[in-house]
Amino acid sequence: MSAGRPADALVTADREACIGAAQCAYSAPAVFDQDDDGYVLVRDPHPGPHEWDAVREAVDLCPAQAVLLRGTAGGA
Repeated sequence: MSAGRPADALVTADREACIGAAQCAYSAPAVFDQDDDGYVLVRDPHPGPHEWDAVREAVDLCPAQAVLLRGTAGGA
C-alpha cells in the first residue's frame, strides 16, 4: 500500500499549532519526537522509504494538523 516517498518530500511541523497529543511520535518515532514541554520535534525531515507509511499515518492522526508534508503533490 505504500506509495513511497516522493523525491522532493520534506517533513515539517508547525510547533505553534502543536497541542502535544504525541500521535506523530507514537506513529513514527524515528521521524518525530517531543521536546520537554511535549511539543513536536522533527528528528528526520527526509525519512527513508521504510518510514513513509508511518509518516503519512502521523499526518493523518495529528489532531492539530501540525505535522506537514512539503513538496508533495498532495501536500502543502
